[in-house]
Amino acid sequence: MTGRGGTRVRGPRGRAGARAAAAPLTAALAVGAAVALVALVDPNEPGHYPPCPFLALTGLYCPGCGGLRAVHALAHGDLVAALGFNPLAVVMLPVVVLLWGGWVARAWQGRPFDVKVIHPAYIWVFLGVMIVFWIARNTPYGTFLAP
Repeated sequence: MTGRGGTRVRGPRGRAGARAAAAPLTAALAVGAAVALVALVDPNEPGHYPPCPFLALTGLYCPGCGGLRAVHALAHGDLVAALGFNPLAVVMLPVVVLLWGGWVARAWQGRPFDVKVIHPAYIWVFLGVMIVFWIARNTPYGTFLAP
């Protein structure tokens, strides 16, 4: 990797690299623990998790409704069921993994993960897709998107 003026810049090595990658690895550990909990405690059984507040107040599905059940299905290797519970969450999973990988790579190189790495157009596209998904799953034509 080269810095300003063509000088060679080295990322942290050994212990320094591991220390720099501690934050993204800790985040992965926390997410892994949460996924393990959802895999063990079935969200399809009532009483284990609180209901969606948006669904309880409005009777409409939010973009996250069915997300816990989708994670439970994915943890048990059932991709088809996960897509039936929340297709947006399942489709976005590879994007999240790529972003996390970028975070690890930048941390290992000694560079902070900056939100500016993600082009604003991608964020706006995601928000647009999420809003369309939110509306569509609550229409008679989008019942296949409902959990």
